[in-house]
Amino acid sequence: MAAVICGSLAFDSIMNFGGKFADQILPDQIHKLNVSFFVPQLRREFGGCAGNIAYALHLLGGQAHIVAALGNDGADYAKYLASKGISTAHIMQRGDIYTAQAMIMTDSANNQITAFHPGAMQMAHECAIPAQAGAADIGIIAPDGREAMLLHAAQFARQGVPFVFDPGQGLPMFNGSELLSFIDQATWVAVNDYEAEMLRERTGLALADIAAKVRGLVVTLGEAGCDVYEGGQCTRVAPVRAAAALDPTGCGDAFRGGLLYGLERGWSLARSAALGNHMGATKIAHLGPQNYTIDAAALLASV
Repeated sequence: MAAVICGSLAFDSIMNFGGKFADQILPDQIHKLNVSFFVPQLRREFGGCAGNIAYALHLLGGQAHIVAALGNDGADYAKYLASKGISTAHIMQRGDIYTAQAMIMTDSANNQITAFHPGAMQMAHECAIPAQAGAADIGIIAPDGREAMLLHAAQFARQGVPFVFDPGQGLPMFNGSELLSFIDQATWVAVNDYEAEMLRERTGLALADIAAKVRGLVVTLGEAGCDVYEGGQCTRVAPVRAAAALDPTGCGDAFRGGLLYGLERGWSLARSAALGNHMGATKIAHLGPQNYTIDAAALLASV
């Protein structure tokens, strides 16, 4: 079984601010914002949605094929992925541009401020979904370059590959008609609660109506778990208590790795989402998006 994962590969520079952003920003002065945050700790990690999802899927025993672009500084990332047994056959490396970079700052309440340089991600539309028969059992469209997301969704649809539409932070790039086109092509849709409201607003559809257009809709709710819309019903999938809340970076991607694993094996959407909740809870207890480990056999037996 193979999952094709379309999305960004990026280097994450992760900083932790010991206070709360809300205590440093004056709401009545937001029109002339000029603030600085002291962050004594700085880490550089392998990241990006595609890399993080592939890492989670790999931990569970799944086979991940990444379709993405790296820049002229991405050789170490490609070697790292290969060392994990994650296919790099469909990763393009550009010599004239940097790999995407995310500068992520997290406060003591797990709020985040992120600056993102897209770099080679802007050229990801030059990467094609593998067309070989049987190359993909399932796919996901995660945040990526705008043209890449449009192209890869259409390629999945043409090849008859069931896929999850996961627009994430890329959602604002698309208007209502484009989002409706994604939904019409997708098999499942996965968004967080904020993205769900934006999706509803831009498409003019209620969440139940969006769910009716696909096999299922998942709305993640952070520490409250997630809502699963399937078969005309909405079910709350209970959260999993984390051992600690150290770093939310990549938690949504860990969830999606678990979701893909279950869906690829024919699990119900609710059971797949429950596995996703376990993966997200495990990830948040570790610093960085790809530094956690799991006991896959024990976890899969418990879900």
